[in-house]
Amino acid sequence: MKTRPAISDDAEGMAALQNEIFAAGLRKTPTDVAAIVAAYINHEDRIQCVVAEDDGGRILGFQSLRLARTGNPWDVAEGWGIIGTHVSPLAARRGVGSDLFRDTLRAAQEFGLRSIDASIGADNFLGQAYYEAMGFQTYRTPAGLVYKAYHL
Repeated sequence: MKTRPAISDDAEGMAALQNEIFAAGLRKTPTDVAAIVAAYINHEDRIQCVVAEDDGGRILGFQSLRLARTGNPWDVAEGWGIIGTHVSPLAARRGVGSDLFRDTLRAAQEFGLRSIDASIGADNFLGQAYYEAMGFQTYRTPAGLVYKAYHL
């Protein structure tokens, strides 16, 4: 497995991965290539988006990091990072998330972020456990969500 920055050519594989997560009941909505490009590849607040792929080039997971601006949909403090992690259910427990976070943390440090937010569904126990294992701590819990922070 290797990690590298996501590029436009990855959008189809990233969409397929998110749809695997949806099919497994771990994501609320399916997605498509255009949504992936807009949300992760070409997002104006993108700091980094990194993919993990196997030796055959299949995307096993990806992680995005963007800069929180005033009025963002998650009400994250301006200037924080906003992280999103997506790992194929078929690649769980193989170190994909840890490898992705290593690269994301490096990008956050290089960018000068002081804190990163992970907004997770209250019913997403796997996501909560992942972020806790990476060192994130809960800092607020509005209805239906758990917000975790990592302070650099």
